[in-house]
Amino acid sequence: MASKTDTALAVQNMVRDLMTPEAQCHDGIGTVHSFRAFERLKSDQRVDFIDFVRIPPGASIGRHFHGNNREWYTIIRGEGEMWFKGETVRVKPWDVLINPPHHEHGLVNNSDEEIVLVVFETSDVPA
Repeated sequence: MASKTDTALAVQNMVRDLMTPEAQCHDGIGTVHSFRAFERLKSDQRVDFIDFVRIPPGASIGRHFHGNNREWYTIIRGEGEMWFKGETVRVKPWDVLINPPHHEHGLVNNSDEEIVLVVFETSDVPA
């Protein structure tokens, strides 16, 4: 089982850890910061779905498993607790969690504010 430190390191914050600056993006003004989570030409994965999700206070996405795919959770607004890699971790806006194949995961909104997130799943492209 992963230690709390290992799991905490696996939870990445999009703003803090993942975004890259790009000056004058498409001849624009200033610097834009972005994170490209998926690029078809550089991956042997395909995108199976992209969901926009709202979880009211007291509601949850129950613990569940998937098969040979990865499910990405990006928290946009709100805070809660996620079962992730065998531990409960606190999630907050702009955290990104990549649920590995065959791992159990779930998300509980135990706060007074709605959680808004984007979930997308990728799986191996058949050979």
